[in-house]
Amino acid sequence: MLASLWYSERARNWTAQICLLLACVALFTWLYDNTVTNLTARGIRVGLDFLGRQANFPISESVVDYDPSDTFFWAFAVGLTNTLFLSLIAIVLSTLLGLLVGLGRRSSNPLTAAVTGVYITAIRNTPLIVQLLFWYALATTALPSPRNAFNPVAGIFVSLRGVYLPRLHVEGDTNLLWAIAAVGAALLVAGIRYRRSHERLTPRLISMAIVAYLAAAIGIAAIAGLDASVTLPELKGFNFVGGMRLSSEFSAIIIGLVIYTSAFIAEIIRGGIDAVGKGQWEAGRAIGLTDRQTLSKIVIPQALRIIIPPLTTQYLSTVKNTTLALAVGYPELGLVVGTVINQTGQAIESIVIMLAVFLSISLSVSLFMNWYNRRVALVQR
Repeated sequence: MLASLWYSERARNWTAQICLLLACVALFTWLYDNTVTNLTARGIRVGLDFLGRQANFPISESVVDYDPSDTFFWAFAVGLTNTLFLSLIAIVLSTLLGLLVGLGRRSSNPLTAAVTGVYITAIRNTPLIVQLLFWYALATTALPSPRNAFNPVAGIFVSLRGVYLPRLHVEGDTNLLWAIAAVGAALLVAGIRYRRSHERLTPRLISMAIVAYLAAAIGIAAIAGLDASVTLPELKGFNFVGGMRLSSEFSAIIIGLVIYTSAFIAEIIRGGIDAVGKGQWEAGRAIGLTDRQTLSKIVIPQALRIIIPPLTTQYLSTVKNTTLALAVGYPELGLVVGTVINQTGQAIESIVIMLAVFLSISLSVSLFMNWYNRRVALVQR
């Protein structure tokens, strides 16, 4: 029996895999025990108990409310929300800009094609950290003081202190606002499903649906007693008060990420469109479609099958590139983790939490893009 097991290829493969697994478990066990022993010898506590202690450090700006009296756990949560907010805005804006630049790169106009070509080449071959520092230096040195702030549009001011915008202030039951937003999202999903099953979803019908929804939302808010008002930024003393402020750090990281990522997305989109055969363009013209209609109705749907896989990789890189925001002082998760390590000395636990968070975000983005890729993939018999 032992001879048959020895000469069995399947048995040898299983034995090798089990031995490799045991070796990995032994290695990680040794590393863990050695790390805990060394930290204990230096008087550093090991564990996640510090998450319940008071943070006692400020966070300059956050999407959710934060106070230094909150716990370290909530500080991590604030850093996570800042990272997610930054990633979402950067991905959406860079996709839109990348689409425009990619189409411009294919333009028959020599000037447009040359300008977009120079843009893509220059941005792609410059380190992101250098671009972020450039935009941050520009935002903190080249812009005027608050008293001489740029006022491109009424209610919007741009100065060294940041960008000030009008802010919508609502008083009343905020749960009702979430309910109205949920109804709007449900109507959007229903409209998309209706469009897939019915070809005739005209712009007029879409406009009527939007107007009806807005009228219903305003009516419900008025009946429920919600008081909505818009506060505008006003210059008082040496700075603006009221409205909404986008800091120089946030503006620098958003501009840098969007410009850098859009150059890569532009090349992905251009390559995907060029990969579609020229016969598709000729077929569109043969049935009377304009080039714009051919691009949107025939070429782009086919190009998505080529665009989405590399676009997924670029989105994942964008999420990970948000950690460079600490170079300009924006308090994303990486900066919060660094501050927590300085406060507590719990370096290993904090880094593990950060790794787990970014791994979860990356897997979520990858799963969503893979799901969408399957939706647009060709169905083969």
